[in-house]
Amino acid sequence: MNIPPKKTDTDHSVNPEQETTPREKREDYNANASPALRIPDEESGRRIDLVLVRFWPQHSRSRLQNWIRDGRARVNGSVVTDPKHKLWGGELIELDEAPDALALSSRPEAIPLNIVYEDDAILIIDKPAGLVVHPGSGNWSGTLQNALLHHDPALENVPRAGIVHRLDKDTSGLMVVARTLEAQTDLVRQLQARSVKRYYYALVRGNVERAGTVDAPIGRHSTQRTKMAVIRSGKPARTHYRIVERFIDCTLVECALETGRTHQIRVHMASIAHPLVGDPVYGGGASRIPIGPAFPRQALHARRLGLVHPLTGKSMLWKSELPADMDELIATARMLAFEARAAEEEDEDWDEDFEDGPEIIYAHGEGPEDDDDDLE
Repeated sequence: MNIPPKKTDTDHSVNPEQETTPREKREDYNANASPALRIPDEESGRRIDLVLVRFWPQHSRSRLQNWIRDGRARVNGSVVTDPKHKLWGGELIELDEAPDALALSSRPEAIPLNIVYEDDAILIIDKPAGLVVHPGSGNWSGTLQNALLHHDPALENVPRAGIVHRLDKDTSGLMVVARTLEAQTDLVRQLQARSVKRYYYALVRGNVERAGTVDAPIGRHSTQRTKMAVIRSGKPARTHYRIVERFIDCTLVECALETGRTHQIRVHMASIAHPLVGDPVYGGGASRIPIGPAFPRQALHARRLGLVHPLTGKSMLWKSELPADMDELIATARMLAFEARAAEEEDEDWDEDFEDGPEIIYAHGEGPEDDDDDLE
């Protein structure tokens, strides 16, 4: 166990108000050193990373631990690099907050955004299909992150421009974006606590018989590294689903995520033999509904999003209408199902009307014997 250094009477040139009270949460984020903080005596015996989490709540514990290891924390003027370093209480701590390299390297781009809600802490975005969320290999521009930096330049001071979760490129629907470090940290913790509610509409192949839950770990595919798969060594993943509407050989389901693994709904539904219509990766080539045009993307839309507001503590819920392409796809499936049912009902009515055989009515001819000859 590390033994904390003894208290000293070394004089430090700091603002007394900053020494005796925890620093106030800052609205802005930069790479400059934070005001020095005098640690209260009641923190004696606690690890430095835990103390920093308390007094720098806008940062996650893992982020603070990394900064400590990088030599960005000083205790009484001396650099401390061990997150487990114990404090006596009364020490003077300074923290150099590092900028996020990815956020600073991204360039603002004038890309239209469908913003359904906005305040000082969060943005709720209705993302269209085809828009990549993060810059990355093959997509270093034209992303949601670039659009957010253009909409609000202050987001360059928040890691990943405030993005706390993602949607696949060709999945549409609702996403939350944090506008401050405090809001981002709070939302990340809500996601970890599984208190953020995310509901999706998915059109899947086959006739889903009943509601259910897929509880199966997801990890990187063993041979196809761009794919995910249900594997024993994967991370825990759970998807709940219920039936919304049945069509011919396809079903509209609502999926609720309990976890948020990459491609989770697509992988889980494919694992129970109900891949998403149009899914180019997990659909097994089934890109269309029966008797319909091919659908160019996975039929998946993030329809509802619920969370606790990071500042007010109020529970909030947003809903999104289906995008035009998916709405048209479902309308086509519904029409085909209606026509098929109508045809079946007509056949059933004919059978009922002539259950004992049709009555033969002679409109002309010599009589029954001539007709019987014609039927031979």
